[in-house]
Amino acid sequence: MKRTRIATAVLVTRGPEDDPEVLVVRRSPKLRFFGGYWAFPGGVVDPCDHDGDEDHDDAHRRCALRELVEEVGLAPAGAEGMLEERDGLLDRGDEGAGERVRRILDGTSGVLGAARPFARLTTPPFAPVLYRTRFLHVEAPEGFDPVIVEGELVDGGFQRPADLLASWRRGERLVAPPVLYMVEQLLELGLRGFLDAMDGRSRELEAGRLHPIRNVPGILMAPLATRTLPPATTTNAYLVGEERLFVVDPAPTDPAEQRRLFDLIDERCAGGAELVGVLVTHHHPDHVGAVEATARRYDVPVLAHAETLSRLTLEVDNTRALADGVELPLGVAPDGEPGWTLTALHTPGHAPGHLVFRESRYGAVLGGDLVSTVSTIVIDPPDGHLATYLSSLERVRDLMGRGEVLHPAHGPVASDGPVLLDRYLEHRARREESLVRALGDAPMSEPALVARVYADVAEELLPVAARSLRAGLDKLAEEGLAKEVATGMWRTPEKR
Repeated sequence: MKRTRIATAVLVTRGPEDDPEVLVVRRSPKLRFFGGYWAFPGGVVDPCDHDGDEDHDDAHRRCALRELVEEVGLAPAGAEGMLEERDGLLDRGDEGAGERVRRILDGTSGVLGAARPFARLTTPPFAPVLYRTRFLHVEAPEGFDPVIVEGELVDGGFQRPADLLASWRRGERLVAPPVLYMVEQLLELGLRGFLDAMDGRSRELEAGRLHPIRNVPGILMAPLATRTLPPATTTNAYLVGEERLFVVDPAPTDPAEQRRLFDLIDERCAGGAELVGVLVTHHHPDHVGAVEATARRYDVPVLAHAETLSRLTLEVDNTRALADGVELPLGVAPDGEPGWTLTALHTPGHAPGHLVFRESRYGAVLGGDLVSTVSTIVIDPPDGHLATYLSSLERVRDLMGRGEVLHPAHGPVASDGPVLLDRYLEHRARREESLVRALGDAPMSEPALVARVYADVAEELLPVAARSLRAGLDKLAEEGLAKEVATGMWRTPEKR
């Protein structure tokens, strides 16, 4: 059961209703949740904000006003005394600061009304921690400018919605997907229309409509429930392109989940886009459950590596094998740059025909099962081959630049792809070192080695760990560092 945290985010505006500016802050790249992204101020509801119901609107109002003091130095009219508590709020050791702020808020008539709730969103279940976030609006007093104390935040300021969106489309900044969605709605509807409409629109998303999750322009993530390996519960399908669309890894077998994906594709096509193909990263069941249904529904080809196509049983005639380096045209990039393409890269190791796709404008990679952001990737012989997989990790790492986004099949994106790939390589190196230490002159069984090398793994995942162990043993045997002396019995090679 995933944990859900109750959080508050604050839309702060200034200026005229028909052309307001919005306050956005840049979160520290060191933070696990939206590190390096531009977002609205806010945070998790603290005990000092509520009297037992942390999701009550008054709890969110207190949280919103407390966070504005702490993060940007903004206090509501009539409660300016809160600013004297800012240092205490920033000092996590001053546990009394929040209570002192609450006494000011509750003792000042009408001040909680400065924060107006207007929407609620819950993180889709692809993330390891879910946030149920209440959004509130606060109007900034005339002449206010934020003062950022570097820590959890590193920058901040007011932006016109059109300018914020344009800088995102140019690839100049990462914007948290919920904020991106709301800023687009604000630009379309104006402030008053936005505040009136967002409760209904957010309820549609809470009821099951796919969230518009975009970390990079032109790439829309659709996490859909699949029968995949825990701790993952979903597989990310991706829609790539603006005028010409490819759908990558339409995975669910459940008709209701397929319907959610088709509704999203239909919406994009109704807006003028054309779906031109189904791309498959590899043949594993939790990636291909809707491939045939999607290809038939939209009368488009299935494109995958030849090794993948040979392992799929598809009752469709229109398939195309993709070799390493094939470029697929996407048309014009979201910022107007022509010649936008998607390149297929053969990255075997997890599966013989595994492909990743790299788009040309922002350097983003659609990684399939090359990596995950919720667990490690299983290398299961004979389908998987560890040494080959490590070479694929190194290849993609060396192709990507710092700050380029890696989109995995399971879990949220990695905002700095090379950092995640380095982490994977380091993790595999540590596992191999542990395995080498566990081997000795006396033969040991694979279960005994699993108990030593994977002592940190939950019991229900030990069968998966056993397959990963076998991949590691095969690699060591290929390098002359381990020997199978009987079926499932291993030792170090005899010294000569």
